[in-house]
Amino acid sequence: MGGGAGISMHGSFRVVTEKTVLAMPEASIGLFPDVGASYFLSKLPGYFGEYLGLTGAQIDGATMLACGLATHFVFSKDLPPLEQALSLVESSNASEILSVISKYTHKSNVKEEEFHKRLKSINKCFSRQTVEDILHSLEEKLLDNFTEKWMADAVKNMKSASPTSLKIFLRSIREGRGQTIEQCLAREYTIFCNIVRRKITNDFYEGSRAILFDKDNKPKWEPPKLELVSAETVDMLFKALEEDDDDWHCLQLPARSSNLLDHARSKL
Repeated sequence: MGGGAGISMHGSFRVVTEKTVLAMPEASIGLFPDVGASYFLSKLPGYFGEYLGLTGAQIDGATMLACGLATHFVFSKDLPPLEQALSLVESSNASEILSVISKYTHKSNVKEEEFHKRLKSINKCFSRQTVEDILHSLEEKLLDNFTEKWMADAVKNMKSASPTSLKIFLRSIREGRGQTIEQCLAREYTIFCNIVRRKITNDFYEGSRAILFDKDNKPKWEPPKLELVSAETVDMLFKALEEDDDDWHCLQLPARSSNLLDHARSKL
């Protein structure tokens, strides 16, 4: 969930089981999916990444494998022997790591036809240019498909999330499509710092109060509606940190190694 996904999703080997659950629910507490989410979610098929980040929807391990968030599906009962086998492998030997994991890999139980059918509907709605248009498209489609629970949940979750957070994430993932992981992390860090400073929005603190601390589940977002969140406000949240501020600095990342999984597969 959220930050936990950030720790896992950038790894070369991403193993899931029938018990795995992933979600990016940050907008529900006035934050936005960061931890490199604008990079790894933007690489998913169609607009599945927009769907996950804007709605906070939960998906299982089989769906993660189908959409590309996971690289291998292993039954949970096989995790202990897999861990034991991996402990005997040199961490830098990608080909051997891949060979060991492959011995425990199984096909997931995801229904490909059902997944692609949902993806088709998701693409139609979440390809829209604004959050308002996406929500309107979902509501229209729900009128004709009122039995689709995932669609009803999407509408409900978006309406209860911070309007400012939704607009931040949509712009963030759209920019992420044309950026490197380093650029995405640096941009997300900048946005997060601007949020924490509370000079532009207080939604993160209000959402944390309502959901995590007081637990009244009644956050008072400011502004309370999507149409009241101005482009200028979003622009300010994306604005680079002032270099002369001793307390806030732009993120500087060291050089990053290549993807081990791609390297390992090229050797097989």
